[in-house]
Amino acid sequence: MLKGKNILVGVTGGIAAYKTATIIRLLVKEGAEVKVIMTNHAREFITPLTLSTLSKNPVLSEFYNPDNGDWNSHVDLGLWADLYLIAPATANSIAKMAAGIADNLLLTAYLSARCPVFVAPSMDVDMLNHPAAIINIETLKAFGNIILEPPSGELASGLTGKGRMTEPEDIVKEIRNFFSKKKTGKPLKGRKILINAGPTREQLDPVRFISNYSSGKMGIALADTAADFGAEVELVLGPADILPKNRTVKIINVTTAQSMADECILRFPTCDAAILSAAVADYTAEKTEPAKMKKNDKGLTLRLKPTTDIAAELGKMKKPTQILVGFALETDNEVKNATGKLKRKNLDFIVLNSLSDSGSGFGHNTNRITIIDKFNNIDKFELKSKQEAAGDILKKIVSMIK
Repeated sequence: MLKGKNILVGVTGGIAAYKTATIIRLLVKEGAEVKVIMTNHAREFITPLTLSTLSKNPVLSEFYNPDNGDWNSHVDLGLWADLYLIAPATANSIAKMAAGIADNLLLTAYLSARCPVFVAPSMDVDMLNHPAAIINIETLKAFGNIILEPPSGELASGLTGKGRMTEPEDIVKEIRNFFSKKKTGKPLKGRKILINAGPTREQLDPVRFISNYSSGKMGIALADTAADFGAEVELVLGPADILPKNRTVKIINVTTAQSMADECILRFPTCDAAILSAAVADYTAEKTEPAKMKKNDKGLTLRLKPTTDIAAELGKMKKPTQILVGFALETDNEVKNATGKLKRKNLDFIVLNSLSDSGSGFGHNTNRITIIDKFNNIDKFELKSKQEAAGDILKKIVSMIK
């Protein structure tokens, strides 16, 4: 619940402004005190009366009231707020925020805010992918702002891709989780956690590779959660379309199974724990062709060789004070196969996923996990968001770390 929290909501001029009404309604329902600032362009998409009615406070747009001269102090607003949410945040407003431009009340309040700032971008896919927008969003991250990454879907332009504003329920959940984590403290403060995530790509020729359907969402959720728990996090990340929201996470980009193995083996000795959530290729090509292989009527035979087993290698290196966590994605004899992997690779516990569970596995935003530890304890969890599942995994590490 958000009872007693002061939340300032900034609304800029994008089509997703209609969703902000739902955000405000949910925040008020959670017990928050909400004040709203709108840009003049935002008023063209949704009326101040709607947002004032929902927030139970007057909506502000100008620096002062021309009828009576009352001053709307951006300084007071910035001091009042426990959190400033800007949703939707258009490309134009994001650019101004990154440049420090303060030509309206919303932006001056942003520059004055001493509280955490959450930004929910909303724009067309090509705008989001433009180098200028990418640089501006990265600049806001560097300022310490929390970016609520836009999901993919159908856009107002008729195109499909990333750019939709994060859904109201998910935004409120992020805000709730933020305040909840502030209360629970930092149980992994002073600890160093190594995580690998995403797929790998094993090159066949200059245009083809072997890979899998992993999105990296589970590993990135683990990295964000570990950082929120106070850990110093190193994330060895294969090719993925998403990045951690927590800007303290150190990202080491890799492509192949061997490059991922090299980085993990190099970094593990100085870590307190490692979580191996990446979908690493089991095989790679014996020979990579220097030129594109041409199609022929005779078919094609590929000769493959095993890749380095990262979990097994780290299991050999593991010291008694370290925690090593593996993942098992199984389709049959699930607990038996996962337990066998746990023992063979000297893991402290293993996280079992099943492709037979609806909403679990590659690409989903949810996961149903089972944790099996080296003491033969088995904990089964209900279907949850990957962020919540990551919390369950990190709590297990906290309970075991020495």
